[in-house]
Amino acid sequence: MTTNSAFNYDDPEIQYASHRVTDPRIAAYINEALGDAQSLINVGAGAGSYEPADRYVVAVEPSAIMRKQRLANNKVPALIGKADSLPFDDNAFDAAMASITIHHWPDIPKGLSELRRVSRDKVLILTFDPDALDFFWIASYFREMIEAEKLKFPTMASLVQLLGGSCEVKTIPIPLDCTDGFMEAFYGRPEAFLNPAVRKAQSAWGFLPNGLEEKLVARLQTELESGEWDRKYGYLRTQTQFTGALRLIVSRKTAI
Repeated sequence: MTTNSAFNYDDPEIQYASHRVTDPRIAAYINEALGDAQSLINVGAGAGSYEPADRYVVAVEPSAIMRKQRLANNKVPALIGKADSLPFDDNAFDAAMASITIHHWPDIPKGLSELRRVSRDKVLILTFDPDALDFFWIASYFREMIEAEKLKFPTMASLVQLLGGSCEVKTIPIPLDCTDGFMEAFYGRPEAFLNPAVRKAQSAWGFLPNGLEEKLVARLQTELESGEWDRKYGYLRTQTQFTGALRLIVSRKTAI
């Protein structure tokens, strides 16, 4: 299983540290799943989202821009490295995690195998379920992008099989004022998609053909200005949570 990892995280215009901020309500699920693990490796660590502050964390990140933004985000410096070749001994950490990153890995099976190898027990994967992406209203406005996204994200069944051991797949609800600017975070705040800086921090836009992003955004803007979006989806503006495609997979080496 390989993916198109062509998205350029070394583009200096991408401000992950500003737009992809840890949401404490989502982080609570991760912290609970980590249990009593004290040492943690975070692979594809980006600008540092969802790294717990109360544990020993080693971050691995290939992008120089992302590593620099970690420092601006007051996170521990990240080692230069990739998921499919981690420079650590077997069972070096209590747990391993990867947060909204595996869909960019060139070799997902190898990367997951490496996470399993360096973890004494738990592996946590925060990702999106491609089979649930159609539940979000942007599938009506950004259909071409959703179709591309569905091809990039591995299914929950395939991830469970690759991780082995005992796996639990948790559906994570998204709060209305979510601070992490992934797409579903704006389920009730559609105007956010009109902001180029918000879109820059969402990798899905980077895989569209030239010119298509502007066309899709214009379609949404037209329906926002006419009131059509609110006639169809306005109830979401006050809905406190949205259950979409966000998933947390918690894998243990053996069943309890």
